[in-house]
Amino acid sequence: MNETLFLIHILIVVGFGLLALKMGKTALTAWVALQAVLANLFVLKQICFFDFHVTCSDVFAIGSILGLNLLREYFGKTAAEKALWTCFFSMVFFVAMAHLHLLYSPSPFDTTHTAFTTILSSSWRLLFASIGVFFLVQQIELRLFGHLKDKFQHIPLSIRSGISLASTQFLDTLLFSIFGLWGLVACLFDVILVSFLIKLLVIACMTPLLIFSKRFVPQGAS
Repeated sequence: MNETLFLIHILIVVGFGLLALKMGKTALTAWVALQAVLANLFVLKQICFFDFHVTCSDVFAIGSILGLNLLREYFGKTAAEKALWTCFFSMVFFVAMAHLHLLYSPSPFDTTHTAFTTILSSSWRLLFASIGVFFLVQQIELRLFGHLKDKFQHIPLSIRSGISLASTQFLDTLLFSIFGLWGLVACLFDVILVSFLIKLLVIACMTPLLIFSKRFVPQGAS
């Protein structure tokens, strides 16, 4: 059941990503920022996925990577970088509002405060893990991609880009899982393994997805 839902989830996220692209740069930027907020909100739910115990937010990693690549492809590198800062702003605002929400004393008739506390109380830890790991990995990716470009110019760009992305996404997955999820999930190894495999699948499918997007939204039409 979870495996089928996961496939449906991916199709819905990709479909909405293409619709956001069709609506233009502003909508796509907002959609990417929403992926970041949803990923941090839903990451604590654990599911069984092909006998692995994993979190429920890996689909939003697909949405983020796809959205940033669409922004870079259609609107340029600057638009993608602005989207990353929009993600940062959105996550900080979400975490601040979440903790402000928890400060309210619940009514004697309230039945939701305990659930909100369980879900939102770890949000600062997840935020700092996300931001710290993100900026570290971005710097490593810039240097690694530059090194591959200088030393291995004979290798096609798509392969160099894939090697750089795969390496840095493994580091991103490993560090975020350790700093953000240690002690919060049942099996950290399962989370790291499945998350990384899903990211590898996204990287492998990115070129076909970009080609399909140009059939759905021709270059310059957005």
